[in-house]
Amino acid sequence: MAGQAERPLTRSANASIAGRLREAADLLAAQQDNPFRIGAYRQAADSVAALDRDVGDILGEGGVEALDRIPHVGRGIAAAIAEMAATGQWSYLQRLRGAAEPQELFQAIPGVGPGLAKRLHEELGVETLEQLETALADSKTAPLKGFGRRRLAMIQSGLDHILTRIRPARGAQIEEPGVDVLLDVDREYREKSESGLLPRIAPKRHNPKAEAWLPVLHTIRGKWHFTALHSNTARAHDLGKVLDWVVVYFHEDDRAGAQRTVVTETRGPLLGKRVVRGREEECMTFHETAKAG
Repeated sequence: MAGQAERPLTRSANASIAGRLREAADLLAAQQDNPFRIGAYRQAADSVAALDRDVGDILGEGGVEALDRIPHVGRGIAAAIAEMAATGQWSYLQRLRGAAEPQELFQAIPGVGPGLAKRLHEELGVETLEQLETALADSKTAPLKGFGRRRLAMIQSGLDHILTRIRPARGAQIEEPGVDVLLDVDREYREKSESGLLPRIAPKRHNPKAEAWLPVLHTIRGKWHFTALHSNTARAHDLGKVLDWVVVYFHEDDRAGAQRTVVTETRGPLLGKRVVRGREEECMTFHETAKAG
């Protein structure tokens, strides 16, 4: 139902995962994305539905590489299936629905309940499992109040277990586009949004009137595919930043993806500039170079 978290997948998850892949294809079609990408999700859904083995068993025995060997399932969709099997959620589908809430994803970590998940999201400023991993490992990150080493180690262990199942190889890093590319996608999104040139979706969260108000952009830069939307999280609404924060999801052809949030900096030398959260130093260099040029 709208406004509620999805239930974790059952052991026999094939039909549920196939359904989510088809839903993603339908949403991408409605949002005017590339027809070949839409077709890829539908073909993968058919393959998963036709399997005579549970995808959870396949993942457990052979990892993401084994999912990649399913007909019509490339590395990118394999990573999506692994995320659904490991966490019961698919963050990209939630984003397409306009229903993403990072704290729900964090609750997939053993020992993390709703209250702690909300604190991790708000106090550390993270939205994905990978960003949470980086923040918890960063010696510069101030620990949460009442957050002891034992509890931190427990969460890191649970998080590592989930990410190890999702990643193609332990410790594998996802390549990201340059900040110049991310900022250009942010620019395109905001300009087309303001001009009324983008399809709009009706988010399932924070939208009591069920209005189609959230613009969505699908665009390509070289080898990168992008989806951009205004942030529709509870924190963005609480801070009045919905129309300022832009979440950019990106992936290469047939590879797993990630996401970044672009915001207007409110302090320091980048005051008033658009900045990719978590990559501020690169943005500083980008803006300095642009100014000099």
